[in-house]
Amino acid sequence: MDRREVVRNEHTNLLELEEHFYHLVDVKEPNTFRNLFPYDEVPKIVFNDRIVPHNMPGRIWITDTTFRDGQQSRAPYLTEQIVRMYDYMHQLGGPNGIIRQSEFFLYSKKDRDAVYKCMERGYQFPEVTSWIRASKKDFELVREIGLKETGILVSCSDYHIFYKMKMNRRQAMEHYLGVVKECLETGVAPRCHLEDITRADIYGFVIPFCLELMKLGREYGIPVKIRACDTMGYGVNFAGAAIPRSVQGIIYGLNKHAGVPSEQLEWHGHNDFYKAVTNSTTAWLYGACGVNCSLFGIGERTGNTPLEAMVFEYAQLKGTLDGMEPQVITEMADYYQKEIGYNLPSRTPFVGRNFNVTRAGIHADGLLKNEEIYNIFDTGKILNRPPLVAVSNTSGAAGIAHWINTYFRLKGDQAIEKDSPLVAKVREWVDQEYEGGRVTVITDNELLECIYKACEQLDITIGV
Repeated sequence: MDRREVVRNEHTNLLELEEHFYHLVDVKEPNTFRNLFPYDEVPKIVFNDRIVPHNMPGRIWITDTTFRDGQQSRAPYLTEQIVRMYDYMHQLGGPNGIIRQSEFFLYSKKDRDAVYKCMERGYQFPEVTSWIRASKKDFELVREIGLKETGILVSCSDYHIFYKMKMNRRQAMEHYLGVVKECLETGVAPRCHLEDITRADIYGFVIPFCLELMKLGREYGIPVKIRACDTMGYGVNFAGAAIPRSVQGIIYGLNKHAGVPSEQLEWHGHNDFYKAVTNSTTAWLYGACGVNCSLFGIGERTGNTPLEAMVFEYAQLKGTLDGMEPQVITEMADYYQKEIGYNLPSRTPFVGRNFNVTRAGIHADGLLKNEEIYNIFDTGKILNRPPLVAVSNTSGAAGIAHWINTYFRLKGDQAIEKDSPLVAKVREWVDQEYEGGRVTVITDNELLECIYKACEQLDITIGV
């Protein structure tokens, strides 16, 4: 006889049967899902056609790991660099604090100095948080600094539990719960980072573990956050895909079966299979309030979800920037390249040198007639990056005219037409360059020299 209680779903207002309680499945041998992850072959994506409903929370936000995961694949930042970027994060997130938190390492004096200096700023957002391993020694650092919340590494796949930690599932769970209890006893809110969740036994370990974490949170009166970490980038967002690779399946399971409220649930993605952004957006759509990101996607191996990408995913989903200031993204990119010395790939969306630069003559002609034809949005207004045309052998007269108008900010009656004598002079020189064997793009300085020389010959003035 089915004795499950009939309950009302407050979200849909429909009657449902209460879900079964999920118990820990303490296996003797690790379940590595070898049928999905054969290792000597490309991983497999399998489907069971179980569809879960959209469940985007009313409020969603971004959390930042630039100073934690973002430092695991590059030289450590200087303290002053961290503080400057933290200031930028505060400005970018706007008055509504869409960038809600930023997490830090605590292991070096430099990192701790940065934490103190960022806390001295007194910003409500992003809140300064930390990341530690599940050890009492690491927790002492959190207490010394006086942080209100810390992330705790709680690896959840059998790959980690059996092979790295040399434990079984019950031992791992008891160890994790002990550290979380100590965290709660001192009034610090724990954020449990479920490492490698896309290779974990969701119903045999992850959900039973999270049920225990939710119990602890209620017992101590302190919410326990869950960060679902797609450590290897195996997550997929395809409808009907099976767990453990299904992002929506994981979020649904944590939210529905483990009882993790949306505001205590966030997604942390990696980009090994080019899915970091879409997987993070999917986590929002199916019930996670938070997505964890790194500036420019810089992080372990292929990197994390780019923070700037999720600013625009947010705006597209919500229909508003909610006070965020995306022009700051351009300032951050300039600072990162000029002051930190990191070269952002030129075609990186929103921040790369060439992200809104066209070289094709037919595209340049479209830009000259109407900027909207070949620009994703008003990048001049939103990012302070007007669209540009790189002059080459394929740019044509339209490309040259657009370059001149953009560089000298000529609009309306002052704008240069593609059939003007000035454009003809410049194009003649460009054509000669490529007929002579040139293969590189014409530089800005070369173009300016040519333009000024042509202006002298034509007895005209430009840019005054």
